Amino acid sequence: MSSLQPVTLAEPPTTTSTNAPSIKDEEIPLDSMPAPPVDNVDLENANPARPASTSSSESAKIPRADGGRDAWLFLAACFVFEALVWGFPFSFGVFQSYYSTHAPFDNSPKGIAAIGTCSTGVMYLFAPISLYILEAFPSIRLFSSMVGLVIATGALVASSFSTQVWHLIATQGVLYAIGGSLLYSPTMFYLDEWFVDKKGFAFGVMWAGVGASGLVFPFALKALLDKWGFANTLRVWSIILFFLCTPLIYFIKSRLPTTSPPQPRKKPSYSFLFKPTYLLLQASNILESLGFFLPAIYLPTYATYLRLSPRTGTLLISLLNLFSVVGAIVLGHLCDKMHVSHVIAISTFGSTFSVFVLWGPAKEVGRLIIFAMMYGAFAGGYSALWAGMMKEIQMVKGCEEVGMGVLMGVFAAGRGIGAVVSGPLSEVLLHTSVGRVSGFKSEYGALIVFTGASAFAGGVGWLVTRSMRGRADGDERSVSGAST
Repeated sequence: MSSLQPVTLAEPPTTTSTNAPSIKDEEIPLDSMPAPPVDNVDLENANPARPASTSSSESAKIPRADGGRDAWLFLAACFVFEALVWGFPFSFGVFQSYYSTHAPFDNSPKGIAAIGTCSTGVMYLFAPISLYILEAFPSIRLFSSMVGLVIATGALVASSFSTQVWHLIATQGVLYAIGGSLLYSPTMFYLDEWFVDKKGFAFGVMWAGVGASGLVFPFALKALLDKWGFANTLRVWSIILFFLCTPLIYFIKSRLPTTSPPQPRKKPSYSFLFKPTYLLLQASNILESLGFFLPAIYLPTYATYLRLSPRTGTLLISLLNLFSVVGAIVLGHLCDKMHVSHVIAISTFGSTFSVFVLWGPAKEVGRLIIFAMMYGAFAGGYSALWAGMMKEIQMVKGCEEVGMGVLMGVFAAGRGIGAVVSGPLSEVLLHTSVGRVSGFKSEYGALIVFTGASAFAGGVGWLVTRSMRGRADGDERSVSGAST
């Protein structure tokens, strides 16, 4: 309003005291009357890292969280980002097979596996660095995606000129991982703004992208390698990555407006690193990741060991990836509906059961198919549980303001430890058994047992210490971890 107008209130009926003060003709300014409640936009609950205040005109333009066209377009862009950035290194098995049998790399087969290990491991381990920088300097998040895309595509082009294995390790492995991390990391912060009540579901959908890519990328990359060789395949893939990601960057943006002047930069807090709650959850995350990657690596060779057709191995990996998509979405959604400890129990029981009861004694293709589907559903969606784990940490006294980016970075680093260690560890496990029949009695026996034990420890390591965690944190808890 441009000016205040007096409001004349009608005289109420006189029924009792004649001494009551009259309010007839009393003028009350409009600005002294209570404002109606604001509907739909609640910045205080939307994001703990939100700007301190916004104007009323800005508030009216803020898209709603947990739904609407803008939110779903953002989530779709995150899904494709996940598929493109992570799907390529997770499909490295196709390149490993090619490099091992074609010049000029077939004379150094032992170093080839390190290419894929570096790509996935460095991307996980670099996450805390990139997320720390982007949390400390939020204004460079868009710039980070652009720079990351240039580095990742440039790394693929550079790797196409490689003549030695160490060239591939440096480019297709390390450099691509750094670029991919910078390209992908801003999605973590913005997803925290776009989805509040459906955060677990949103993380599950985003992380389902890598499972979906596992249904397509291995076949596409193998076709390109067979037709054009590794050099042209890497160049073509760099072009695909650039032209698919470039328009998607437009949708990877903040939901909340920036303040003017900008808020003072806050140094990310790492006080949670010494809290028992975090230590137990991170231990579970690392233990589960030590065996998580092994079925995807060894199912094809195990199928060959059982003298099944080569197509069987491809089918098993496809089914594992397909049901990982389902598992990520469902487990993420469950984190929104119940306490994370219950969801961990579901994931732990399903993945452990599938390894010991289905894979261990497997001699025929039917049992392996059921194992691939069940393991993909229950273990493949484990990363979606991070949403519930991060919520649990933020409920500890002194950790309420810990940013989502920092928490995501440390959990990704924990996963990276498993990714890096599981490769050489699996080689040791394979050489500790002497093959006889199948499953537990084969040369894969120790590897199968370790995979199941890792899945079991990743869940029970948190569940059985839940009461201990409650006593250890004691008065540190700011909000009850209820919903038990």
